[in-house]
Amino acid sequence: MTKGKGKKKELKGVVIGNKMQATVRVQINTPYSHPVYKKVVNKRTVFFAHTDKELNIGEEVTIRESKPYSKNVKWVVINE
Repeated sequence: MTKGKGKKKELKGVVIGNKMQATVRVQINTPYSHPVYKKVVNKRTVFFAHTDKELNIGEEVTIRESKPYSKNVKWVVINE
């Protein structure tokens, strides 16, 4: 029995760092309701994503899960 490849996750975020070669830092904001205070809070998560293009800080991009490019880089930018 063989397993098929599942659908890879795609997330939208903002570029917050571009000082590395072929890699950018992308921040994802996920709103959720606090269980006690019932206030909507943003959870911020930073991902390292591989790209071949020059991206500037503040640009909105979509990233997708991919093969590991390095220890930290496991996402790839699919559009900008």
